[in-house]
Amino acid sequence: MPDLLIKNAKIFYANYLQPAEIVIDEGKISRIVKEADVTAGEIIDADGSLVIPAGIDVHVHFREPGLTQKEDWYTGSCAAAAGGITTVIDHPNTLPPTVDKKSFEEKLKLASRKSIVDFGIHGGVTNNLDKLHELWEEGVTAFGEIFMAESTGGLNIDATTLECALGFIKQFGALAAIHAEDDSIRRECEALLKNDVSPSSHSRTRPNLCEAAAVQKAVELLRKTGARGHICHVSAFEALGVLARDRYIARQKGLPTITCEVTPHHLFLSTRDWDRLGSFGKMNPPLRDRRNVKFLLNSLNDGSVDIVASDHAPHCENEKDVDIKTSPAGVPGVETLMPLMLMAVKKNLLPLGRMIDATSAAPARIFGLDRHHKGRLEVGFDADLIIVDTKRITHIKGDHLHGKSKWTPFEGFEAIFPKITISRGDVIWDGEISASYGRGIFLPGKGKIVDIDEHH
Repeated sequence: MPDLLIKNAKIFYANYLQPAEIVIDEGKISRIVKEADVTAGEIIDADGSLVIPAGIDVHVHFREPGLTQKEDWYTGSCAAAAGGITTVIDHPNTLPPTVDKKSFEEKLKLASRKSIVDFGIHGGVTNNLDKLHELWEEGVTAFGEIFMAESTGGLNIDATTLECALGFIKQFGALAAIHAEDDSIRRECEALLKNDVSPSSHSRTRPNLCEAAAVQKAVELLRKTGARGHICHVSAFEALGVLARDRYIARQKGLPTITCEVTPHHLFLSTRDWDRLGSFGKMNPPLRDRRNVKFLLNSLNDGSVDIVASDHAPHCENEKDVDIKTSPAGVPGVETLMPLMLMAVKKNLLPLGRMIDATSAAPARIFGLDRHHKGRLEVGFDADLIIVDTKRITHIKGDHLHGKSKWTPFEGFEAIFPKITISRGDVIWDGEISASYGRGIFLPGKGKIVDIDEHH
């Protein structure tokens, strides 16, 4: 007898919404049919609601170890579950940063003890080139985000170190996830604007050119070394132009694509929001004007942008509520990613199929999580699903969110939150958290030798 049956569902299959019933056994999807006609241990009546793959957020900062006043693995994973995310990948700028075997093992132990969603861990790249191999063998998902300019955590490196690191990453067959901002342009702009304390000055200290120049340099080094690359949180249309040109050349030469992601805060916020947000709107890369926002959305629609990721980077309110120069960069976002994207579909800003691919299938494919049976509503894949009533539109309220940060840059925005979140066949959110500490499992990267099915 199967463990779970979801009946009276609507699924997106072969580019159409179709009625379906989904049979789940031992955490995996075992059948997808119009009428299952089976007895299951548990039955969920979707009552005509949409059932789609749960989100995979490849860019979160859960702040543990070392910064648990901002977030920890339990609260961060609860926020993920409540927002329809069942797999996350954590980035390395914690205290200590994840830059060697010891720090990796410390983070893995904490995450395994606390996380209610499945997870991967990225390895940091600083002046630790001799440690990259041990990080790869420990099972990091990828290397990054690799900071080309100063940002939260102080892990930025110069071009020479980046090139050497990419050489190692190429040898491993790993992926480099790059935070592309040009540090010399940043320093020059910050010097010119040192007396400007208006919140909007932050957008001018890291202008479009700052990002585009760094993306150009990153592309050159990736092609020179032959390493696979992924550009984090693209926000400037000139940077997308650099990537589009490289994609065209790569297709002609049969080279792998350099992929990229966009965040909801760069899709749905702009420089118009500085007056409302003040220093709470500070993030890197910064808020851009409406021209960039429209270009990003068009690029997500046409596939030039591969992934939507939150760059969930929470800070305490008292840390953010200071002048723009002192305020740390970063905003929370893991819980609001899927609700905002579902609302964008509702508003016809992008098709449902494109949204599903950008939040589940593409992240799994690019970051190697498909080898763990993640990212698709298909037989044999993990039953990581969300049940969504697309008519149930709510307004985002920071006080109602489940992370430690009870604020959000999307306060008052319309959104569609999931009714139920299912992770490997377990209901982990149904209006409240219904999962225990540490039920999430670690999804090791390709460098760690492990039997995937046995690991599951």
